Amino acid sequence: MYRPPSAEAEVAAELAAVRPDLVSRFSAELPGARAAVLTRLWRALAHEPLPWITRREPAGDGLTLHLSDGRRLHGPAPDPYATAAYVTAVRLEAVEYDRPELLLTALAVPHGAAFAAELGHSVASSALSRAGQPDHPDEWPATDWEWEQRVVDGHPYHPNCRSRPGFSVAEQLAYGPEHRPLVELGLVPVAADECLVTGEWPRWLRDGGRVVLPVHPWQAAHVLKRTGDTGVGARPLMSLRTLALPTGPHVKTALSARLTSSVRDISVYSVSLSATLSAFAESLTAYTDGLLHVTRTLGAATADSPDLAAVLRESPQEYGSAGERVVPVAALATTELPRSADWLAGFTRLALTVGLRLLELGVALEAHGQNLLVVLSKTGAPLRLVYRDLADIRVSPRRLARHGVPVPALTGRIVTDEVTTLRRKLFGSLVAGALAGTAGSAAALCAALETAVRDLPRTPDLVALLEEPLPTKALTLMRLSPGVAGDQWAQLPRPLGPVPRGH
Repeated sequence: MYRPPSAEAEVAAELAAVRPDLVSRFSAELPGARAAVLTRLWRALAHEPLPWITRREPAGDGLTLHLSDGRRLHGPAPDPYATAAYVTAVRLEAVEYDRPELLLTALAVPHGAAFAAELGHSVASSALSRAGQPDHPDEWPATDWEWEQRVVDGHPYHPNCRSRPGFSVAEQLAYGPEHRPLVELGLVPVAADECLVTGEWPRWLRDGGRVVLPVHPWQAAHVLKRTGDTGVGARPLMSLRTLALPTGPHVKTALSARLTSSVRDISVYSVSLSATLSAFAESLTAYTDGLLHVTRTLGAATADSPDLAAVLRESPQEYGSAGERVVPVAALATTELPRSADWLAGFTRLALTVGLRLLELGVALEAHGQNLLVVLSKTGAPLRLVYRDLADIRVSPRRLARHGVPVPALTGRIVTDEVTTLRRKLFGSLVAGALAGTAGSAAALCAALETAVRDLPRTPDLVALLEEPLPTKALTLMRLSPGVAGDQWAQLPRPLGPVPRGH
């Protein structure tokens, strides 16, 4: 029976044609990439509400999952906050699997075939990303885009951490930030009366009566079906579709491809609200005692289509003074800083102080490691935070009004007074995402939280964080539920031990 070639074999064959010098290193990186993706998948199997898992029980030195068809799946004792690849194989009945896509195929669950293909692509792309790294890391970067390029393995907990379906090997090498390319953005002119523009669209992106939209070359080739537009060179950031322009600002481009979970376009809704959101977020910084900056949205434009749109933002580097470094939280793991318990506790205290203060006021940030940056002193001490990309925050008019904060003119999904939704947004991104990913293990996260929360005001939100299971997006369940719209959620074990009292 014919079996299609695996993603690993496909990538190896393409790599032999475009970068033969990387083939041997790609092969050497495959075992580690498989373990990295399998570890993320095992976390999901151990904790997400997957309907075909009927029972989970400790067994010896690991965990056994009882499946609805009577089979059993056994693996190591799970650490829901681990970032190191500690799962090298799991056993389904008597068969061991070290490749996540083969495990998903063997499980034979609804919609599993498509997800298995994504897992195989995630492994192959992860190995490709690792294969292209320099043998000896350089000193700490001097530019914002160099920091972003140090994040090689992608999302710390998503099994699709490096899945880029629709991207050839040549395109991954040409556009992936971890490969350190210079990307030539297209410049597409559109009649001004056919565009929605908010904020201040710069003169250099206007041509008489036309608005000029920066376009990612992948989008131009695969979605817009156009080539030959005059371009500008830019450096891709860790989100791949957002790039640093030579003059300083960052441009978020439409990229209608599924990366990890979502198709990355720019909705007309987000463009229409961008200026209002930016002004509102800028006003919020006054409530944080100087501990938070929010990058301003300079301008946004769309040709009435999520496939042809762009957003210009300030670079977070604008908020670092002389001698300070502004570092994406996702890149902290590439430094020695998180290995110090005192440093991690201080950073955790800073992040929770800001996040919980804004939540109390009525704003839930999506403060994961990509959106959240930390300003470090010359000695590496965490001083302040910088937040970027307001498209997925949540705003509670009721909480804002209760605190006398002017309520902005917002509509749609951003607006909610639902307490669970607000807490999930912040806790799932900041604690289960940025802080857990920086800590790297349940033990390190627990120790940091235990120290950090002692001096925080005991608000109802803090009590919920301390005493209830920690919400996190059920990323695997979402990929296995193509007919279900919106986020789905899992509950992770409460990361803190005995709840501190008396503050």
